[in-house]
Amino acid sequence: MRLIILTLVTLLAFAANSLLNRGALQYELIGPGEFATLRVAFGALTLFILLAWRNKSLPKAKPLQFKGVVGLAAYMVGFSYAYVNLDAGLGALILFGTVQVVMFAAAAFSGERLSAYRWLGAVIALLGLVVLFLPDKEVNLPFNGVLLMLVAAFGWALYSLEGRKVSDPLLTSTWNFIYVLPITLLALLISGDSVLITFSGVLLALVSGAMMSGLGYALWYWVLPQLDVTVGALAQLLVPVFALILGALFLQEVVSLRATVAAALIVGGVAAGSLLKR
Repeated sequence: MRLIILTLVTLLAFAANSLLNRGALQYELIGPGEFATLRVAFGALTLFILLAWRNKSLPKAKPLQFKGVVGLAAYMVGFSYAYVNLDAGLGALILFGTVQVVMFAAAAFSGERLSAYRWLGAVIALLGLVVLFLPDKEVNLPFNGVLLMLVAAFGWALYSLEGRKVSDPLLTSTWNFIYVLPITLLALLISGDSVLITFSGVLLALVSGAMMSGLGYALWYWVLPQLDVTVGALAQLLVPVFALILGALFLQEVVSLRATVAAALIVGGVAAGSLLKR
């Protein structure tokens, strides 16, 4: 039960990131590069303080873990820039739908034994994604936004797969964030956009970075080793459902009947793949 609760808390944090990022950009409170950089900076600072408090001393540098850092950087940069013109719920759908496919493929190639219930859950959940992703005049899918979110998705899948090998989630998450910070700064400089920062934008980046990202990802790295790859992939499909609901409540994004049916299928798929016994 404890594992289920912590997993749900983590997934809600992921959904909140979509809401915070999209809201900050939609209302022009901050630029995408600035948001990504501050999000990583606040996350790194929070994790560093927690690590120092736990160890009762200043943390020593940890060697760079290439795959984890590359994955987190791709996710952070792609995610922030994608939300310039993608709705929070739709962006989360693209992100975690793609993560689902990548993580299931990784599980199959790694030789993980996949039960019939896992496959059933995957099929039901993916059916929900297909229903939600059908062409619709009311659904805006800008090419640049979709492409950037796909980059973020592959980055997050890589980061999640690497997280299964981690023995100290707090330590690894701290140094991953620290090593990613120069990359987000470089992306901001390369973009060439004029600087856009407001107090409200910085506050949203603080909440996203310190709470939803820093603490959320450390918790995710703690949860992941206790879940099969396929269960972790299926569980993440709940994030678009949470994001759709939060987007409707706080950003006035439209949730159609079709989206509701798709969300029900996704939840059903997660239940079938994660809770049913072999």
